Amino acid sequence: MSSTTESAAGHGHDDHDHHDPSFWQKYIFSTDHKVIGIQYGITSLVFMAFGFFLMMVMRWSIAYPDQPLPLVGNWPFFRNWIGEDGLVTGELYNMFGAMHGTIMVFLAVVPLAFGAFGNYVTPLQIGAPDMAFPRLNMVSYWSYLFGGILMLTSFFLTSGAAKVGWTNYSPLATTTDLHFRDKFWTGQTQWLVAMVFLISSSLLGAVNFITTIINLRAPGMTWFRMPFFCWAQLVTAFLLLLAFPPLEVAAVMQLMDRLAGTSFFVPTGLVVGGSLFDSAGGGSPLLYQHLFWFLGHPEVYVLILPAIGIVSEVVVNNTRKPLWGYRTMVGAVMVLGFLSFIVWAHHMYLTGMGTAISTFFQTTTVLISVPSVILITSLLISMWGGSIRFTMPMLWATAFIPMFGIGGLTGLPLAFNLIDLHLHDTYYVIGHFHYVVAPGTIFGLFAGIYYWFPKQTGRQMNKLLGHLHFWPSLICMNLIFAPMFIQGMSGMHRRAFDGGAAYEQIASQVYLGADHPLARMFNAFFKNGAHLPVEVIDLNLVTSFGAFVLALAQIPFVVNFFWSMFKGGKSTERNPWQATTLEWACPTPPPHGNFDKDPVAYRDPYEYSVPGAESDYTPQFEPDPAEVTEPEKKDAAAS
Repeated sequence: MSSTTESAAGHGHDDHDHHDPSFWQKYIFSTDHKVIGIQYGITSLVFMAFGFFLMMVMRWSIAYPDQPLPLVGNWPFFRNWIGEDGLVTGELYNMFGAMHGTIMVFLAVVPLAFGAFGNYVTPLQIGAPDMAFPRLNMVSYWSYLFGGILMLTSFFLTSGAAKVGWTNYSPLATTTDLHFRDKFWTGQTQWLVAMVFLISSSLLGAVNFITTIINLRAPGMTWFRMPFFCWAQLVTAFLLLLAFPPLEVAAVMQLMDRLAGTSFFVPTGLVVGGSLFDSAGGGSPLLYQHLFWFLGHPEVYVLILPAIGIVSEVVVNNTRKPLWGYRTMVGAVMVLGFLSFIVWAHHMYLTGMGTAISTFFQTTTVLISVPSVILITSLLISMWGGSIRFTMPMLWATAFIPMFGIGGLTGLPLAFNLIDLHLHDTYYVIGHFHYVVAPGTIFGLFAGIYYWFPKQTGRQMNKLLGHLHFWPSLICMNLIFAPMFIQGMSGMHRRAFDGGAAYEQIASQVYLGADHPLARMFNAFFKNGAHLPVEVIDLNLVTSFGAFVLALAQIPFVVNFFWSMFKGGKSTERNPWQATTLEWACPTPPPHGNFDKDPVAYRDPYEYSVPGAESDYTPQFEPDPAEVTEPEKKDAAAS
């Protein structure tokens, strides 16, 4: 513990006034956890915008497969991949689909949830002057950024970017683009190299977070005085530490299969291009799937747990009530973390596993819903009977709860292999996963941005622009993903670049008769008032329309974010939300070293509406009046 404490000793509160780094040390190669958190946040939001752009191109191809790509179709970026008639080709669709999933999961949501919020908020909430290993923290960010740049530059290679899906299954991923003379400089190979850097970044961050939370808590900050957000980040760090190494090993093994002629995932007798593949063979493609999904399902909780932690902070602050079942929720996230490691094979029912193994994974998949229900129920009970303040963070937090609930409930049928045989790789799976990650996780992250923005910048975000951001986003998220459940249950496959038009038997199923009120509304909006039944394929128009409007709905947020940073209403108070946790004890914005006096946690994190208290909140950093000495009273009056 002493060596850990020494590594952060240079960041104590006593020396923050004397810390005068150069511009490069302060903003570029910074070791300050707050600057690194901001770097993660800005970078991940840029990657998220690019991933969203890829999705919009895909949605155009799905909804309008016979129409040229508008506005961006003539960009040099598309020159080698767009059809001569301006149509999105299957190869472009596959490339964008693979990179959309990769970018959104590994470059956008995880770095924003864990890297940005975790870095900025966690040390403040536990009363630490910095992360345990500040230089390691810097290396973690730069490894992430380098991996992300590698991913993006692969679009400009002759081969294009990776194009065999974000899961990168062998043997297809092993044998793709091998006809190029330099196999290293192909998109498929660069995907693997970039993943090694991205995973290494997450592992460094995970070790740092675990060490920081265990060793650098302030006096009085016992385990059950930690805010729930810190518990969520701690479990997330363990998930990353234990689940990511198998995927990193798989990436290196697949890299060797591509470049060094090994056969880790290449089976005997593989035929490629009509001839026997030149390889020793004997490898197992299923081994890659096991290694990938051993990370893949814990990764879902890496995405969702930080968002639940943020929502918990926002809900209790705006209901003015303690977090109901706090200790039960802590136990739930720990059980959730454990169970997430024994459910991975429900992604692999179609590989032909036996009944005994499939029964085991069906059981564990159903069981993992129990701690999720505990978390959601606790949040709902925390809101019940509260005097709710519908601030901008609270709007996003309350929207998160039903959206995450829909995502979880629609996942339960997929736990059973009999149902999964029909729904696997259909739009149903897309709808289920995205309800968890898009209106689920991302709504929670928006709640965090609006909530901690005043602490970070000393200014409030504009409420009108916030409402212009929230309400269209909520509506459009449901327009995009709700119809996918209908399409998936009708049998529409997720990977059809023409939206399923080639599969007429499935696509032409009538969903609504021509006289149905919703069909009339649909025809008035999309079919120039024609009197036609609504077929399953027609729902592509609804989902794509929702995606395009959702993109427009993010403009108010971008304007609000940067305008408020410089021109927003000043927040002169340290604690504008009247919150109880320790991060609100430090100056606004927090200086180097974070606190201007030694932080102490005197009580539990959520002392709201305590009977007999002078106000409806009692911060954990304020001692009981009877325990305050005369010098402390003078210091408090002076500050």
